[in-house]
Amino acid sequence: MDIPYTVDARPDTGMYNAKLGIWLFLASEVMLFGALFSSYILLRVAAPEWPRGASILSVPLATLNTMLLISSSVTMVMSWASLKMKKFGAYRVYLGLTLLFGLGFLIVKSFEYGAKFSHHLYPGDSTFMAIYFTLTGLHVLHVLGGMIVNAYLWGPGAKMWKTAPEQFTNRVEVAGLYWHFVDLVWIFLFPVLYLL
Repeated sequence: MDIPYTVDARPDTGMYNAKLGIWLFLASEVMLFGALFSSYILLRVAAPEWPRGASILSVPLATLNTMLLISSSVTMVMSWASLKMKKFGAYRVYLGLTLLFGLGFLIVKSFEYGAKFSHHLYPGDSTFMAIYFTLTGLHVLHVLGGMIVNAYLWGPGAKMWKTAPEQFTNRVEVAGLYWHFVDLVWIFLFPVLYLL
């Protein structure tokens, strides 16, 4: 049995099913992070004193993480574009680089968390630290989830390229949309937590 609209666009939406599904999922993610950012704003405005992020957090490490995630977004687009040009080898290289940049992000974040714990800074110490660990921890889980999906598409899932190349390309596009969302969340987290 063939599932309709895995390659061709639906006539009612102009998108294939997976792309429509990821946009609906991302809308729910926007609501999740929007609620957390709103909570941050309300807590910060109501607080009599609020620490400057740069006095507690490492701006150089966060800058490095920003560069890693922006680079990973570029390589994610290049992996999808390689599939559109029927260059499977280039796809593997670019998606592999995306995975390496994501791994680099997680390694840098583990050093950052390790430094906080070694200085006895925990979520229960202050409202700022609770917000920091909640927002960045949830973001780390999203990065990890994106890496698992991308690793599958780079490894065992890549067999689909031989049997259904258009559908496989669509799957990579959908994974890319999620990955770009994760990067975009970091672009908001970086200035809000580290610079303001």
